[in-house]
Amino acid sequence: MDKGRRFTLKKEERVRSIKQIDHLFTHGQSFVAYPLRVVFVEQPGITPSQVSIFVSVPKKKLKSAVDRNRIKRLIREAYRLNKYTFDRSCLKENQTLAIAFVYLKNEMSDYETIVKSVRKALKEIEKQLKEREKC
Repeated sequence: MDKGRRFTLKKEERVRSIKQIDHLFTHGQSFVAYPLRVVFVEQPGITPSQVSIFVSVPKKKLKSAVDRNRIKRLIREAYRLNKYTFDRSCLKENQTLAIAFVYLKNEMSDYETIVKSVRKALKEIEKQLKEREKC
């Protein structure tokens, strides 16, 4: 493990307000990294954390609250451990990036599948940001 990095997921790194969530889903770009649908948007902000996430597991996909909470916990854990692989150099100053992970599968997934999907999603977001900004 890197000694200089803290693998935490603080409250500031989460999308919490209804306005932010609405803005994310109305103005964001999306793609699928199965079993996750990923929506992301750059927005102005002055928060200390440049990247914030939102995790959703629809009740329509997984009926049991225990299963939904487990999948959310796995997605947050996979992001927490892989967030430092994401290159933030393409983000402008005073810009934040909001990312939503929406679970698509009708049954439970194992941790390895979730990790692969989150890594793939972070690489794809990085690629799209670099294409857009020409970093």
